[in-house]
Amino acid sequence: MNADELRSLQAPLENQYRERPDAALITLRAEGNIGEGITCQIETGNALVEAGLHPATGGDGLSACSGDMLLQALVACAGVTLRAVATALGIQLRDATIRAEGDLDFRGTLGVSKEVPVGFKQIRLQFNLDTDAGEEQLATLIRLTERYCVVYQTLSHPAKIDVEYRLASG
Repeated sequence: MNADELRSLQAPLENQYRERPDAALITLRAEGNIGEGITCQIETGNALVEAGLHPATGGDGLSACSGDMLLQALVACAGVTLRAVATALGIQLRDATIRAEGDLDFRGTLGVSKEVPVGFKQIRLQFNLDTDAGEEQLATLIRLTERYCVVYQTLSHPAKIDVEYRLASG
């Protein structure tokens, strides 16, 4: 896909959203059901993923770790956004590898220390690019990738999360 093809795909949507801002408000959903042992099965649209405890919290390593899945979502979103921005800017990427690493202290997760926060302490996102683009183009590419990557922005500026529960009627 080139920049003109991308623009032709996105232009009608951009116009629609300018004229009818409510059309741009979309609710994405994810759903899971608890599985055997300490797992949760999540439908991804293409496959079933079973998430479980990380080995550092007693898991057997056979199920996906939700922390890994968070980093994978960041890599996926950043990669798609990078490609779209490069295409729009006319930057030729011969190849790109996106990596995310996150540091966790499992003392917080296991309640060993109340002083240790639960969750990632730091996340590093790295782009290894094969391109002839100049430094200024690359700076713009990365800046716009950060700006338009949904997962990056959500992690950088956390969304308000409402938690509720319902009892199954039974």
